[in-house]
Amino acid sequence: MNISLLSSYATLLERQPALFSAVEHLTIPGSQEKAMADIIRACENVLALPASRADALKNAPDIARLPQIARGVCMGYDFHLAPEGPQLIEINTNAGGALLNACLLAGRGRAEAAQKLQDEIFSMFVAEWRAARGAAPLRSIAIVDEHPDAQFLLPEFELFRDLFTAHGITAVIADPGELRWCDETLYCGAQPIDLVYNRLTDFYLESPPCAALRSAYLAGKILLTPHPQVHATHADKRRLLTLCDADRLSAWGVCKAEQSILLAGIPRTFAVRLEDQEALWAERKHLFFKPAAGFGSRAAYRGDKLTKRVFAEILDGDYIAQSFAPPSEHPVCVLGQWHNLKADFRCYVYVGQVLHIAARLYQGQTTNFRTPGGGFAPVFVEEEKT
Repeated sequence: MNISLLSSYATLLERQPALFSAVEHLTIPGSQEKAMADIIRACENVLALPASRADALKNAPDIARLPQIARGVCMGYDFHLAPEGPQLIEINTNAGGALLNACLLAGRGRAEAAQKLQDEIFSMFVAEWRAARGAAPLRSIAIVDEHPDAQFLLPEFELFRDLFTAHGITAVIADPGELRWCDETLYCGAQPIDLVYNRLTDFYLESPPCAALRSAYLAGKILLTPHPQVHATHADKRRLLTLCDADRLSAWGVCKAEQSILLAGIPRTFAVRLEDQEALWAERKHLFFKPAAGFGSRAAYRGDKLTKRVFAEILDGDYIAQSFAPPSEHPVCVLGQWHNLKADFRCYVYVGQVLHIAARLYQGQTTNFRTPGGGFAPVFVEEEKT
């Protein structure tokens, strides 16, 4: 009932080789794995607090306040590994690559781990459906993103479609504009849709092409995962401000042990304010700037690379600043030449549990899939001697 991961890997390697790194795998110590899991657990605990949720939702769009049972599939917690321990860079609600990494494990000779990850990925969607709809049959899923045929991660959408189909579920890949809301039912063509796997970066379904999906969601007629509320409570970059604010954490009753984990594991993060421009410019070489409502690496800047023009745009926008936590570097052989590539480490998470850790190797300011020899790499954990 599952897709062939090994044959899928071979096809992907030929079709889109930049997805996968030339490095066979990266190895991290068990202490780093445990530290990342501890940070994730502490984040999830704090973000679930009523006070935290109220703080997140008070200025969020109304659609984010719609009560939801679904938790959100494929959460991504992204880390840089520093000598003092992992540093949480950001949290994402529609983190791509989970199923690609199952194929990668198969291609690197880890068939059992690959199958386990694939099974866990499918089980996430079943768990979401059962929590929201009980024993009702899950008959159809739409994998939705803007212009999916033009998306770099289209191959992963196709893997998800094939996985759902292999389990007897009708699955389609669609642009939100292809969806229709008619007679209290969401359609893609003539196909009624039960669940939408949301890969959109229009997190609150505000654009005109999302009108049908928005109507179905507000009417409670489809299960959308991940959904606007989980973006507001977890992935809005301003959540990082509260997660490393000792006074706020104390006021919310967060225990000292969890406070210590968060304050050590999240780089200092604060809102960019116009009145602080002189201090920010003076400190810029030690900062990383990100749009509060952004995603991926778009419009994100290392402070030591800033021009006055870009800095003015940052001051005029809605940005956060984060103390720069340098990524680790790893030797990779490309066409017989060795290069040191940077790496970030993505933990794929569901309901606070880490399903898989993958590395993304790159050169430049931010992660990308354009560096020769870069891309996803498997991460294995080295058991440390006691």
